[in-house]
Amino acid sequence: MKYIELPSGDHMPALGLGTYLSTPDKIERAITHALEVGYRHFDCAAIYGNEDDIGAALSKSYEKYPRKKLWITSKLWCDAHEPSAVLPALQQTLADLGVDYLDLYLMHWPIALKPKVELPQKQKDYFTLKEVPLIDTWHAMEECVERGLVRNIGVSNFSTHKLGVLIEDANIQPAVNQIEMHPYQQQREQVAFATKHNIAITAYCPLGSIGTPISTQDGRVPPPLLKHPLIATIAKKHGCTTAQVLIAWLLKLNIVAIPKSVTPERIEENFRGSEIVLDTADMATIAELDIHARIIDGKIFTLHNSPYTVENIWDGE
Repeated sequence: MKYIELPSGDHMPALGLGTYLSTPDKIERAITHALEVGYRHFDCAAIYGNEDDIGAALSKSYEKYPRKKLWITSKLWCDAHEPSAVLPALQQTLADLGVDYLDLYLMHWPIALKPKVELPQKQKDYFTLKEVPLIDTWHAMEECVERGLVRNIGVSNFSTHKLGVLIEDANIQPAVNQIEMHPYQQQREQVAFATKHNIAITAYCPLGSIGTPISTQDGRVPPPLLKHPLIATIAKKHGCTTAQVLIAWLLKLNIVAIPKSVTPERIEENFRGSEIVLDTADMATIAELDIHARIIDGKIFTLHNSPYTVENIWDGE
């Protein structure tokens, strides 16, 4: 297994199991099989609504797979950005997951919502970032590190501009930025910024999506990456699947990948992607696929007379 070293000296497994939309009836089998295959990294979030089920599944495995050998990430939801709300939100996540600490805790979005608001339904559901500045939330997360409840902290869905501003006043530098990344959204500016500032990148949606079409700024709808003829050609060359090519591409770039699945066969297939080594020609071919397209565009936070727009969420990237 490949590992990415963080500024703290901790080593994060470069391949993890995503748990978004993993339902309670399937999560235990998925986690059990993932551990058997070789996964040691589990990416979770409070908003996913399944951390208690994940915790129950993991607790049954600790005799064989000790907690200290696992990497568990979770995320602070937008309704707990007020500094006084950060510690209670973390404590709830720790209780749900049945652990004493997290290896990594991320601010899920650079969006502030009122308490108990999962998804905004009206204008009053929002805080502006002037009312609840990101740096105030960050300082509260830093206190969680000082308490020993979190080993590393980072962000998710942050633009390079927002990261740069955060770094200026942070006492603990963000260790990770978790962002959408795949061949249609190669995030070159983010990668360059992260490399310069020693920030690791975790890629969500690493396989693209079949269920949710990727759309481009000019309205084009490209083929799903898992069915793209160029990816298929590379897969045939290496005797592997297209999913394994997409995972191998990220690992070659030193990007952490967290493909999600609850299907044992897919979980195993994705993990074997770490064994594929792409060559220079493969990487050059995939580099040509970048069309700056997103699956997750943040528009859900721009409704109901929101103070947020797609432009100011991503800062024009």
